[in-house]
Order: sequence, then C-alpha cells, then structure tokens
Amino acid sequence: MSAAVHAVLPRRAAVVVFLAFAFAYFLSALVRAVTATLAPTLAQEFSLQASDLGLLAGGYFLGFAATQLPLGAWLDQHGPRKVALGFLGVAVAGSLVFSVATGFSGLLAGRVLCGAGVSACLMAPLTGYRRWFEPTVQMRANSWMLMTGSLGMVASTLPVQWALPLVGWRPLFWGLAALIAVSMGVIAVWVPGWAATAQGATPTGRSRPAGEVPQGYSVVWRHPYFQRLAPLGFFVYGGMVAMQTLWAGPWMQRVAGYTPLQAATGLFWINVSMLCAFWTWGLVNPWLQRRGLGADRLMAAGLPACLVLLLGIIVAGPGAGGGAWALFCVSCTFVSLSQPAVAMAFPQALAGRALSAYNLVIFAGVFVVQWGIGLAVDAFAAAGFSATQSFQAAMAVYLACNASAYAWFVLRGRSHNVPQTATP
Repeated sequence: MSAAVHAVLPRRAAVVVFLAFAFAYFLSALVRAVTATLAPTLAQEFSLQASDLGLLAGGYFLGFAATQLPLGAWLDQHGPRKVALGFLGVAVAGSLVFSVATGFSGLLAGRVLCGAGVSACLMAPLTGYRRWFEPTVQMRANSWMLMTGSLGMVASTLPVQWALPLVGWRPLFWGLAALIAVSMGVIAVWVPGWAATAQGATPTGRSRPAGEVPQGYSVVWRHPYFQRLAPLGFFVYGGMVAMQTLWAGPWMQRVAGYTPLQAATGLFWINVSMLCAFWTWGLVNPWLQRRGLGADRLMAAGLPACLVLLLGIIVAGPGAGGGAWALFCVSCTFVSLSQPAVAMAFPQALAGRALSAYNLVIFAGVFVVQWGIGLAVDAFAAAGFSATQSFQAAMAVYLACNASAYAWFVLRGRSHNVPQTATP
C-alpha cells in the first residue's frame, strides 16, 4: 500500500492500517510501563532512591515530550508512515543503549531515547485517522488504540516478572529492539503514503485558499478549546499514566506491604482493567455520539469519580491496594476522550500539530507528576514522615492539582463553547 491516499479508507484497508499501527503502539506501551515492574530490580542493582526512580521513569516522557512540536509539523507535512519509521529507528537504538547501561546515566540516556523514538506511535495513527476515518470511527479507533496500549502494559507486568529470573532484564530489551524493528517493516508495507492537503479551514470553520494553511503552533495554543483542555491533559491524563506506569507499584509495596510479585500481579490487573475500559469505550462511543453525548459532557460527568477515588486511596493508606488503583485508573479514562476531541476541533491540515501539542501537554504532565511525586515523597520523609505518610501527603498534593484542573475545565466551558469540525 504505497500509493498516497486522500479520502476515507474502505473498511478492509482501515482495519489493516489500524492493526499495523496497533502493533507498534503495543510495543511502545510495553517499553513505557516496564520500569514499574523493573523498579525493585533496578533500585537494588543501581542503588536508586525514590527520586531517581521518578526521574528514570520520567526520562522516557521527557524524551517523548521533547519531540512533540517538530513531530506535529512533520506529520502534517510528510504523513504518518514516513515519520513513524524514522522515529521507531531511534527507539531501537534507545532499547539497545538501556540494555548495556552500567550506571544511572546510561539508564537515563536509554530511557530518553526510547521515549523520543516511540513518540510518534500514537500521534502518527491519530493524525492519519483524522483523514482516513469517519468522525465516529475516529473516536472508536482512538479508544481501541489505547486498548492496545493497555495490552502492552499488561505484557509489562507479570510476563516481565516471570521472565526476569530466567533471562534477566538486559535481554528483555534486546528482544524489544528486535520487535520494534519488525513493527517498522509492517508499517512500511501496509500503511498508505501521504499527500499534502490542498485546502484547509480555520478553526472557526472559514475556508482558506490552497497554500494558506497556517504554519506553526500559535493557532493551536490560542484556541480556547485547547486552553480549556490543557490542565486536564497535564494533571489528570498525565497523572493517570504516571500512576499506571510507576507510582501504583511503589505504593503497593511501600504502603500496602505487597511483595514484588504481588505488586506485579496488582499492576497486571490494573492494566487488564484499563484494557477492558478502553475496549468498552470503543464499543459505546459511536452510540453515545449519535445520542448527543459528546466528549465534553462525558468528561464533566465522569471525572469527579476519579477525584473521589483518589481521596479514598489517600485516606485508606495501607488498606488501598491494587483494586483501589485499578478503580482509580479506570475512572480516569473519561479524560481519554479529549484526544480525538482535540483533533476534531481543528481542520485536517492542522490535525498533526493539534494532536502533538496536546500530547506534549500530557507527557510533560507525566514527567512532572512522576518526578514530582518522587521528590515529594523524599521531602516528606526527610521531614520526619513515615513511608506511608510520605506517600499519602504526596498524593494529597496531586489530588489538589487534579481538582483544580477539573474546576478550570468546567468553568471555561461556561464561557467557551467551541464546536468540533464536521469534516472527517
């Protein structure tokens, strides 16, 4: 499938394209989440503190976030296939660097390269879907891409924990490098090429003459709908990923008293729960859209549940284990509706930049929350708090940030009601 495609894809071609990208995104999620399972092993081998673990896990997201702005412009110009292939080559290199690291700096360099390398694995397909899929199918495809990511996170838990005594953590990354290379071949063969959009539209719906598509990101940053969603993306979406990929594991071990195997089992079921949640979203989203229940209404109604559940986790302390964290992460999935909503609030010619700018917000949030909670836990411990109290205090700060982001979303919605574009 090398010819450039300009219109909505037929069903069979759309399924093939989805599966090609889903395989790469599965691997990217596995690479992203594996540090939660490896945290005890790496902490013991390299004498890492909580802040070191936070920085190491956050390094992935730092590399990820650093590429988002150029990534969006390249996606709009060159298309998903070319950009994804170039970036995945960096991910192969990052996996190999991590596998041969002899100190913290080597581990961090590998994680940053991995994060940069897989940073197109979701944005590339979502940019393509904006052009190739109908609007209701875009919502379904977004949820099911996130479902494949959850499947990758499931693979990063118990399977990795079982494999560690048999092969060690370094060969795991050799295998990941090989699989990422295979995914590059799949994308090269099955994903269509790209042709520049001849005509765009302004975010307000007015048409632009050919060749006058706005350049840069200023039109994205200034868009009132983007500004309304940004705090939710930073704290709620970014925080959900930070909990799922790192801090739920240390909480289960250091607060709830789990063994490493029990914590890995807890992470396994958290990610299975997320997989089921995203599968369900993919099934019901078109039905909800047809009945006028759009992303904004669903997020406004559903996100208070995650605030209440996080408060319950903080209060329960040692009584909150894997089940509580699974409920929290599932309740946060309402915020995943914001990604396709952002894409559809902009014309096709700006979809790559809009999605990448929002993804930058999300993964900057992941980095800040992951590292920030580690710093907060160490700071509270230095102030004389117990391990449990340190984690509870750090999570209380995080809860306050989430509540503020939700309040901003609701209040801005009363003054800005930005319609989504109707074009597929």
